[in-house]
Amino acid sequence: MSLSLPALNDSVRKAGDFAQGVNVMVKRRLFNPLRPDHAARSAFNVLKFGPFAGVVMHAAQTRPDAAAIVDERGEVSFGELNEQSSALARGLEAQGIKPGDVVALLARDHRGMVLSLLATGKLGVRTVLMNTGFAKPQFADVAARENVKAVLHDSEFLDLMSAIPAEIPRVLTWVDEKDDVDPSVSTIESLIKARSTAPLPAPTKPGGIVILTSGTTGTPKGAPRDRVSPFASAQFVHRVPLPNNGTMIMAAPIFHGTGLSQFTLGLALGNRVIFQQRRFDPEKTLANIQQYQADSLVVVPTMLQRILDLGDEVLAKYDPRTIKVIFAAGSAIAPDVVTRTLDYFGDSLYNLYGSTECAVMTVATPEDLRKAPTTAGKAPVGIRIVLLDENRKPITEPNVTGTIFVDNGFAFTGYTDGRTKEIVDGMMSSGDVGHFDADGLLYIDGRDDDMIVSGGENVFPLEVENLIAGRDDIFEAAVVGVDDREFGKRLRAFVVPGPESKRDAQEIKDYVKANLARYKVPREVVFLDELPRNATGKLLRKPLIEMEIDAD
Repeated sequence: MSLSLPALNDSVRKAGDFAQGVNVMVKRRLFNPLRPDHAARSAFNVLKFGPFAGVVMHAAQTRPDAAAIVDERGEVSFGELNEQSSALARGLEAQGIKPGDVVALLARDHRGMVLSLLATGKLGVRTVLMNTGFAKPQFADVAARENVKAVLHDSEFLDLMSAIPAEIPRVLTWVDEKDDVDPSVSTIESLIKARSTAPLPAPTKPGGIVILTSGTTGTPKGAPRDRVSPFASAQFVHRVPLPNNGTMIMAAPIFHGTGLSQFTLGLALGNRVIFQQRRFDPEKTLANIQQYQADSLVVVPTMLQRILDLGDEVLAKYDPRTIKVIFAAGSAIAPDVVTRTLDYFGDSLYNLYGSTECAVMTVATPEDLRKAPTTAGKAPVGIRIVLLDENRKPITEPNVTGTIFVDNGFAFTGYTDGRTKEIVDGMMSSGDVGHFDADGLLYIDGRDDDMIVSGGENVFPLEVENLIAGRDDIFEAAVVGVDDREFGKRLRAFVVPGPESKRDAQEIKDYVKANLARYKVPREVVFLDELPRNATGKLLRKPLIEMEIDAD
């Protein structure tokens, strides 16, 4: 990987990237050069109905009886998904939802979520994927900002609906008996009933999907996914050998970019996708791997940690070695979790560094991670990564930290509120800082806005967090900067201890002092039972910064 800005003519480079992308898709069996008719029909479906609906429609045409998903109510084929979603699209249309409208989808992983995504895609409706961890203020703010005309949601979120105007139509995507739902309320089943399952005409233009940012520092922003191309998949499968015609365990939520991208790819590769029972259960994940002989697993990093923290006695009950690929993305993975994952599951961990805005940036393979557990890996086909200094000049030397900029043709074009990320020479800022080593492997040093200036020294929390969390007696650690009269900011570490921990704050401080510079030693160490995280497992630093701590 070059550490300098690309020197090739842009059009020549893009042509080369396109050719490489096609070659990757052929190699991974996403594209069969012997059946150009299938390829043309698939490309048409993706361009007209969007990537998710296009993939399922193509599968329904080529293998209608094959199992697509399995949820707690059983198995559903591609043909059934296609027909039921066409009927649901007509039912939504009868409710007054029309092409170009915006609907919110607030659901866990199950057939109702999938049918809703398919139906809105077929109608040309824009779908905002809401976070299942939302409180009322966040839900109301996002619904108002995105101009939501209707909400499709699970019955467990009925109370949340009081945060939006009563005149906004609602349709239930999943009904639990315990929620005592009024039988007159519209459900996707009632909208499907007695309606035609025949194919729908293509909308004038695809509705698109809006994925929300993590919202760890405020109301999540909306990042539209309007660029539709079958070649975007090459960026994922170039360095991640997802199996064909196998079984995928989908532990990550599909309202998040990680889950949605891999769910779509899994179906495109002919895989049967197994959903959890709507909420993540670490031991159930292992049981599903064994029961279904799964060969791929999609997670966010905290899920891996929860699986491994089950303990040796529980882990020994299951055989996970059918797994060939563990796809993880969404946040950094602690180095000890990387090593433990590789040791337990085998060399199957692929860690993607990307974002809602920039899409794919780099992938670390098992080989990369065995060599360097903290690396983010290298960029796949069609992507360029550069580091720029504070004057936005390129950094060409290894082991020098700079802001990470990415050139990815499938990055978003701006938030739904009109704002965008910083752009320099056509490359988008990831918001992170990092460095390359001499072998071209990328390392993330931290978020640009997470940097703590303490006594004039710059500290990125991730280095300190990884060190503390790497101890055998510690599960997790988070480091934040809090106001300090003398130093401006001082470091405070929050630590989740393991069963063998002595809970000795001074011992943790001494450990950091023995391994890192003195100014990186936390002035305080606070022990917690768990760290605050959002629904996709991302650490929430604001509650830690604002937490009132008793003085020693």
